[in-house]
Amino acid sequence: MKEFLRIILWPFSLVYGFITWLRNFLYDSHFLKPTSFDVVKTICIGNLCAGGAGKTPHTEYILKLLGSDYNTAALSRGYGRKTNGYYEVLENSIPENSGDEPLQIKNKFPKTFVAVNENRVKGVRRILEQRSDTDVIVLDDAFQHRKIKCGLTLLLTEYDNPYYQDVLLPAGRLRENAKGYLRADIIIVTKTPEHANAIDLKGVMKEINPRPYQNMFFSYLRYGALYNVNDRSDIINGPQKLFRYKILLITGIANPGTILTYVKEYADEVRHKKYADHHNFTPADIADIINSFKSLEGDNKIIITTEKDAMRLHSYSAQLKELPIFVLPIEVDFKNKAEEFNEKILSYVNRNKIYHRKYT
Repeated sequence: MKEFLRIILWPFSLVYGFITWLRNFLYDSHFLKPTSFDVVKTICIGNLCAGGAGKTPHTEYILKLLGSDYNTAALSRGYGRKTNGYYEVLENSIPENSGDEPLQIKNKFPKTFVAVNENRVKGVRRILEQRSDTDVIVLDDAFQHRKIKCGLTLLLTEYDNPYYQDVLLPAGRLRENAKGYLRADIIIVTKTPEHANAIDLKGVMKEINPRPYQNMFFSYLRYGALYNVNDRSDIINGPQKLFRYKILLITGIANPGTILTYVKEYADEVRHKKYADHHNFTPADIADIINSFKSLEGDNKIIITTEKDAMRLHSYSAQLKELPIFVLPIEVDFKNKAEEFNEKILSYVNRNKIYHRKYT
């Protein structure tokens, strides 16, 4: 069925591909000129495929790396919000105004200035108007936003769903031709499994074929201790304690496979309620979640959700306050090369200008 749909949609992918090719050609040939900013360091994090590569955890990694020594800001489109234009995200903002991921970032990094704007150029300008002492702006999901030329560009692709095995939208998930990877300074293969060995990694590197000006890294997800949404001091160590519980797992993310595998590895029983990425929960959803939790047998049972979903479920905190809802936080780390990656980021932030010419 999947292959049949891909064949049916292929003509539309050809049209989409021509449009994106023409746009990129106009920028690469300098008919259209992007805006660059000399007064602030700009780091773009993006991907070629639609959703699920782990951009937000990597954004958080960089903010954590830079946060103690630099004035940082994060700029996002604010996917799923009901507002338009520029919006400053505060800790008490609601997802409907800010989007769930920017709100998550603001709550995890209160000192970071967080804003959303679908126009990244205008967004950077507004940030600098409000916070002229900003040293670094991290732009989440801005790889296809060619109107801005960032000083450092990171391209993410999933280990199990690499861009080079995909095709253009709508037949596949590619937002543009796979050759767009040539614009990246750093390529990160995300969600690398623990069992991947040096031979496996070399095989992926061969497929991607990074150019001399590109650095390539492999990252993986690391889960922290679960914490109660109503009491962060109430924590559960997953590997040691989850076997005691029956779990209702609530996810509204692009690719819940990794978290589902992790919870199933340790929990006694797992029931999964899967929603679409950035799903806006409704009263009917909340009632369904409550009923599903009550239907789990026994007393040792909890609800587990993601950090992003917790932002959207917060609107129903009154209805859910009696339920034991725990958040499973994630971080990224790098296989064998964390220090080298950190040095690449710090080297860019500390130097005056990038001198090499990319994809010429």
